[in-house]
Amino acid sequence: MHKNDTSAISAWDIALTLVLLTRLPVPKLQDQLFARQAKAVWAFPLVGLIVGTLACAVGWVALQIGLSPLISATLCVTAMITVTGAMHEDGLADTIDGLWGGYTVDRRLEIMKDSHIGTYGVLGLIFSQLLRVLAIGILLEADWLSGVLVASLFSRAMMPCVMRILPNARKTGLSRSVGSPPSSSVLIGLGIALTFSLLTLGSSATIPMLCAVGTSAVVAATAKARIKGQTGDILGAVQSVSEIAILLALAAMI
Repeated sequence: MHKNDTSAISAWDIALTLVLLTRLPVPKLQDQLFARQAKAVWAFPLVGLIVGTLACAVGWVALQIGLSPLISATLCVTAMITVTGAMHEDGLADTIDGLWGGYTVDRRLEIMKDSHIGTYGVLGLIFSQLLRVLAIGILLEADWLSGVLVASLFSRAMMPCVMRILPNARKTGLSRSVGSPPSSSVLIGLGIALTFSLLTLGSSATIPMLCAVGTSAVVAATAKARIKGQTGDILGAVQSVSEIAILLALAAMI
């Protein structure tokens, strides 16, 4: 690839986003490819599809060998966390700690950067994963694995939206290094997520998608008010919260 590649889409973008969002083994990429990180966000939903497919495979096998839907859902979530390196969960915990644990913008950002997890973060992780497991358990019992795929895919399309609409809250960090994505990349990712969700679930996808958009907007608005922008932790929280919103909406429809 040419060093100054300006194409909207590159076949390497999927590999690049796999490096960014997962712990899956990917062949070593050329250094110049990382200059495309902001443009590559259109592939975030595709990474979500890969993560969701692997997790659903684990859940399906667990069901087939006679494990209960709840245990199968727990293994499904465990697979997701393992594949992603718990980066979204870490972001959620840091976001909860930071946004509600400090009185100034600088202090909130300092708390979010701290590797230690506080009480807010621990409770946030416990309740969020409990909701995730219970919702997926309902979907597995109803043989609605496609809903888990949609949740994994569509929630990752929300991250570039927040990256686009909010400035970076700090001068360093993962989100800062990636940069602000162009509108075209964000829209392509949204188009992929919207098309897949509607083709997979039909009109049943409408309310869950709206829930994802709504919860992402709430997280973004809170981040804007509390730290004047977004960070990698905020983006992780957006993915986690919007995924849970989709899963809960789908579970409520059964």
